[in-house]
Amino acid sequence: MAAPREVDEAKVEAFMEKVLGDLSGTMAVGLCHLGDRLGLFKALAAHGPADSQELADRLDLNERYVREWLRGLTAAGYLEEPVSGRFSLPAEHAPALADESGPMFLGGVYQMMPAAFAPYERLCEVFRSGGGVPQSGYPDTLWDGMSRFTGSWFESVMVDDWLSTFPHVIEKLERGIDVADVGCGAGRALIVLAEAFPRSRFTGFDNFPGQVERARKNVEKAGVADRVTFETIDATQGLPGRYDLITTFDVIHDAAEPKQLLSAIRAAVKDDGDYLMLEANCQDRPEDNVGPVATMLYGFSMFYCMTTSLANDGAALGTCGMPEAAVRSLCAEAGFSDVTRSPADDPFNVLYDIKP
Repeated sequence: MAAPREVDEAKVEAFMEKVLGDLSGTMAVGLCHLGDRLGLFKALAAHGPADSQELADRLDLNERYVREWLRGLTAAGYLEEPVSGRFSLPAEHAPALADESGPMFLGGVYQMMPAAFAPYERLCEVFRSGGGVPQSGYPDTLWDGMSRFTGSWFESVMVDDWLSTFPHVIEKLERGIDVADVGCGAGRALIVLAEAFPRSRFTGFDNFPGQVERARKNVEKAGVADRVTFETIDATQGLPGRYDLITTFDVIHDAAEPKQLLSAIRAAVKDDGDYLMLEANCQDRPEDNVGPVATMLYGFSMFYCMTTSLANDGAALGTCGMPEAAVRSLCAEAGFSDVTRSPADDPFNVLYDIKP
């Protein structure tokens, strides 16, 4: 029988502090989702400090619930109480919590969290039996939150920060080319591109009909339906045509058959064209993926990316499954000749320009 191992009590206490911080953060996420969904953050940002009754009156809400919400997020450090009973949203916190159009806005993430946890019992079952949770197993709020989250990136950094690092792609788009976005989701990326480059023509492909329907509605609302169309297809079976530019935004790591999908993309890119791949910013060695961003990425992998791939007997690469070394290896295997990593500094994403 092994001798009992000595326990470092200081490390026990330090870990308990971390666990309590994580539990506190979980509660803060729930409170933030309420604040986003009910307009509480935006009301504080737009109209300034308020007591619980004033804020409740602004939004036609129940004062007692508003008071508890204010107290909870003040305790968490998200709100401030400069005068007893009156609460404010610091200007420095507004980009993350209230500025829907900015690159730091996290309202979409807060909306996604309860939806990602919705099939929790089913996830526990597949832990034991294998398989996964299909996309159809999630509520619609997941897709709405995902669209808001990624949309803020597309609208804020797509052209000026990401694409600007590949000037030759900008020049082609300005001249007018045929573009395909594989795994287009709700179409937010193509809307941004169509607005920025009106001479080009865009087609979005997705294998989930619900997302294609959302994309079509979004394009009609944006007024760019004359140059953006969408189709429901399984892109691993090939794309219906050849394109000057193909894009995937956080798609390959989700794919059930990433190698086959990349081969299909390679076949559809014109010989003088480009393939732009956006993937999670992660390290080649799994043991180097540590800290808050990596924890969030592994969480999204568990609750969505990996399990939806496994639901289709897929490769289940996971959110951190496409570091730079994997991107280069899989693209070479698919027949691409060169991979260039964008120098754009982004803690979440990396953009690659890949040549046929």
